[in-house]
Amino acid sequence: MIPVHENLNGKTAVITGGSGVLCSEMARELARHGVKVAVLNRTAEKGKDVVDEIAKAGGTALSVSADVLNRESLEKAKEEVLSRFGSVDLLINGAGGNHPDAITDVETYEEEGQGKSFFDMDENGFSRVFATNFTGSFLASQVFGKDLLKSESPAIINISSMSAYSPMTKVPAYSAAKASINNFTMWMAVHFAETGLRVNAIAPGFFLTKQNRNLLLKEDGSYTDRSNKIITGTPMKRFGKPEDLLGTLLWLADESYSGFVTGITVPVDGGFMAYSGV
Repeated sequence: MIPVHENLNGKTAVITGGSGVLCSEMARELARHGVKVAVLNRTAEKGKDVVDEIAKAGGTALSVSADVLNRESLEKAKEEVLSRFGSVDLLINGAGGNHPDAITDVETYEEEGQGKSFFDMDENGFSRVFATNFTGSFLASQVFGKDLLKSESPAIINISSMSAYSPMTKVPAYSAAKASINNFTMWMAVHFAETGLRVNAIAPGFFLTKQNRNLLLKEDGSYTDRSNKIITGTPMKRFGKPEDLLGTLLWLADESYSGFVTGITVPVDGGFMAYSGV
């Protein structure tokens, strides 16, 4: 178990998409270090299980309803967080995901009749996926940013992806949005560097989540062809586990560990980005 970071005790973290597989693990871990955690999702009910788990473990958490694409919704969420916890020290922009309308059926273009191709993707679905992953991070950073600047050691951690560096087939909107996250992380880091607000990102490699399970596992639990490609390209020969992200999370969140670190995206990928395939 990771040693407790005493420097984080009493701080407040806001996590958008906080009920997801990866972000809920982050929420539970931060709470273990004494952080008060606000779990934001489109419906507060989604975060209730995470909050209950944190409370049972002796931590402090709040489930809040917020749509990251709606400024008014985010403003209301912020007021609820401030009313309960009084301040914000850390923002984790974890809301994101994909949608069938922005995914092709084939990896490379083929003749018509081979399933959904580039030309068949829905414009609204594409825009929605891009917005949820990128614009939502922008809006949440705007809404919570001024209160973050009141903190003694504020930080924003964005959630990127290996697809930002080398776009995965089938998911162009998601890949483009995550590439934008990397660039935006650097831009924000420079913009706020003199204020003390550090902005970094974590780029998970391939992790099994609710959203991608059907793409990566067959009904019997065995790997799909896509999974086999991933494992072949991952030197550690396994998928990531949510707890694999926690050390990087705590390092970036704790100013005593990473006080001179800003504007970077940290790959947590089992060596995927380093491997050329030969």
